Amino acid sequence: MSAMQPDQYNSEHYNNYEDPGSDEEAVGDGRPTIVIMGQKRSGKTSIRKVVFQKMSPNETVFCESTPRVMNEPITGSFINLQTIEFPGQLDAFDTAFNPKEVFSTCGALLFVIDAQADLPEALRKMSAAMIRAYNINKNIKFEVFVHKVDGLSEETRMATYRRIFQKVQDDLADHTLDNIYITYHMTSIYDHSIFEAFSKVIQKLVRQLPALIKLLDMFNTACSVEKSYLFDVSSKIYVATDSNPPDLSTYELCCDMIDITTDLTGIYGNYRIDTNAPPQDGYNLESQSVVRLKVNQVLFMKQVDKYLALIGVMKKEPFEKKGLIDYNFQIFKNGVTAVFEIGRLAITRH
Repeated sequence: MSAMQPDQYNSEHYNNYEDPGSDEEAVGDGRPTIVIMGQKRSGKTSIRKVVFQKMSPNETVFCESTPRVMNEPITGSFINLQTIEFPGQLDAFDTAFNPKEVFSTCGALLFVIDAQADLPEALRKMSAAMIRAYNINKNIKFEVFVHKVDGLSEETRMATYRRIFQKVQDDLADHTLDNIYITYHMTSIYDHSIFEAFSKVIQKLVRQLPALIKLLDMFNTACSVEKSYLFDVSSKIYVATDSNPPDLSTYELCCDMIDITTDLTGIYGNYRIDTNAPPQDGYNLESQSVVRLKVNQVLFMKQVDKYLALIGVMKKEPFEKKGLIDYNFQIFKNGVTAVFEIGRLAITRH
């Protein structure tokens, strides 16, 4: 273990990165935009409500079918973006919706496929939508959630994925657009897969991602941390993780830790001087938690700012050097602040 040098985080190193709320591919208010499409009852609204509105998955059975276009900003979170959900029965490219404006400012097009429903019609619409969106904006990130896979066997999941992948590739090849890169995710609102999938979508819209990965790698090296994540606590989306291979079980532990910490802080941690003031979310800059696992590991969480928290996994022995960890965390925290501040200054100059 060693101490990192503060000048390793000199903000000049990160002047190529912009603030996530100032993405060039953003709508008028400066938010990156994710357009969500899919067939009726494919799970679009349920996904939004579970990930961004903290709705229990069991409550989504009472969600009514979306009758109109839903244009909603994500608030109370580091995830500063806009979601536009098109109901399955509407044509997103109808001139009434001004598709050129919608898709020219779109950061990612997310298409939700119900893995348990009839696929041909959904795949036809998805391929057509991707082709038309690509012709408007070639910088769009294309994401597919193969959704509701919790009720399928592993063999059926893979067969469904191969069928979807092959059909879409054939459709794109027919239009000589087989160079379009599409990312597929197997998802369900009843486990952590939906949060992990949305994390990967969000990361593609964060211009600072390479800098954040470097900061996490440096912190890991200095403190002998095995795996670390930078989480948006409110949504349980990780904005960045280190360059080590991802581990779903570790990610699930991190999500569980956020739930526990949020619940306990909400009960015991919201001390208010003004008793008439409304309660705040259950996080503050002093929030931190430690869970000691049976496998000689420690899971720790430290608040970076109002929205972001660092969660890491390490062996119990190096964790005993708390002074060194706290020192390196403070430098890491300053580095994260510098990365985003440079982006804000760059936008101000423009």
